[in-house]
Amino acid sequence: MTRAGCRSPLAPRRTLPATVVDDTVAAAAILLDKWHPEDSSSGRSLFLDSTTPHEADAFLRAAKDLHRAMLFYASGLTTKDVHGGGHGLIQAQELLDTAMRRLQLELQILLSSLPNVLKFDQDDDVDQITDALRETCGHLRAVAEAMLAAGYGQECVSVFKERRRASVASALQRLHGFSSSLQQATINKLSWEQIEPKMQSWLTGARAAFASVFAGERDLCDRVFTGENASVGDALFSAVAEDKAMIILAFAEAAVARARRAPERLFRVLDVHDALTETIIPSIVAAFGDKSEVTARAVTLAVTKVGNAARGMVASFEAAIEKEPAKATVAGGAVHPLTRYVMNYLVFLADYENALARIYSAEQFTDTSSSVGSGSDTASSSSSDLSMSSTSSSSMKLATLSLWSNPIGWLVSVLMRKLDAKAGNYREAALSYLFLANNTHYVAKKVGGGTKLEAVLGEEWAEAQRAKARGYVDVYVRAAWGTKVLRGGAMDEAVVEAATMQERWVAADDDMGEALRAVAKAAVVPTYRMFYRRQGAAARLTPGDVIGMIDGLFGGRASDISSSNSLVST
Repeated sequence: MTRAGCRSPLAPRRTLPATVVDDTVAAAAILLDKWHPEDSSSGRSLFLDSTTPHEADAFLRAAKDLHRAMLFYASGLTTKDVHGGGHGLIQAQELLDTAMRRLQLELQILLSSLPNVLKFDQDDDVDQITDALRETCGHLRAVAEAMLAAGYGQECVSVFKERRRASVASALQRLHGFSSSLQQATINKLSWEQIEPKMQSWLTGARAAFASVFAGERDLCDRVFTGENASVGDALFSAVAEDKAMIILAFAEAAVARARRAPERLFRVLDVHDALTETIIPSIVAAFGDKSEVTARAVTLAVTKVGNAARGMVASFEAAIEKEPAKATVAGGAVHPLTRYVMNYLVFLADYENALARIYSAEQFTDTSSSVGSGSDTASSSSSDLSMSSTSSSSMKLATLSLWSNPIGWLVSVLMRKLDAKAGNYREAALSYLFLANNTHYVAKKVGGGTKLEAVLGEEWAEAQRAKARGYVDVYVRAAWGTKVLRGGAMDEAVVEAATMQERWVAADDDMGEALRAVAKAAVVPTYRMFYRRQGAAARLTPGDVIGMIDGLFGGRASDISSSNSLVST
């Protein structure tokens, strides 16, 4: 009988695989002893220390080997009774736990080395920083994959979430002073007076938050958690960023709600609309996805809440113009304060033409429910919708304007109707036309000259208003100087009477004053010259006197009588 045949079947014997596994565990134990998470090496990093790159790779392999050893010992290929597998399993498990604690520490160190705002795009000035950032992300991915593969996903996620939430909070604080402790319940209690001073910083900070901070976090999660771990990255990104994104949107919601229907607050509401449609919603869709709750909330804010608020403010502004008493005229036919206020308001409002075009889009207004459900479609179609609205509005004529097709043009038309009503309340017909000439000239000047307002209303419309103002000047001159002057009646008395009546009347500006004097002289002086030639010495005034009187009206300087006489032609 051979020696082998005499061997007891229960005698302990190592198979080759078991021996290899034992040796692998022993080698891992030596490496773990050097990089134990609780000894003096805990302050160093396997991955960031330039002298230990080979040990980092070896450590990751050791962690993987320990996990395989556990599976081997627990697989039933060895038993405690026969091969001592129970001891091997316990040892491998303890060593793996130590390795995972070390990797957990490495994860903390690596995450702490990242900047609060992550930018992965290449830039000639920061190539070195970007390369280092990408290298760190590679280390993070390796650590995360090792921990997830070994069943330590919860520990990995916990560290990642804690560190990146703190970084995001710090970044948001620096961007626009937005405290991470601020809750929606607190925001809802803020008054407009408390919100308005912070709006500019919100507009700047919110754009940067979604375009940079949250975009960087999305990129980080995508780089660290890849392949079969991608769902972990998605969940982590939501845990890190979603509630903070909601708080930022809540501030805008509160601002829009507090603005109510006050027209003077419209510009801030439109600023919010521009920030949402131009930057925030596209950034949210890119980072959170078009089906996320954050996207739905942002689209609802832009389409429904901002839209309703803006339309309400425009309606309030229109109502304020309509409610202005028609009998409230101004002395001397001057430009009415209402005209100045409305046109100055509209000059600023013209900068928001695209926002208004989108807000007043009939399709958007009647179908907000479908827009909310598809944030990406809403965001991506913004620019094309606005472009179409802008193009159509520029050629719009006043007669065809409506609040929905061109809200700015509609408000101008409301103002012009109110001015017509006010003009009818002057006792002197001439003063009524002077009022219309002055105010129409002021409107035309605000619109013309290549301004944004001219682009909104159209160059043809602006020219039509200038022509209308010139027409009012002609009618005014006929009414002011009377039939006696222009038809050669008792002209001396009539000229003095007409000039005296107009002494306190005013022109909108120097251009209007010059036009009024020029038209008056063209109409009056030739007729008076004929009268003067007929009357001779019996005439009380010379043509030069008449010219001097007219030159003294509407802010002009009266001509010297002696020099004026030289203007009398034969």
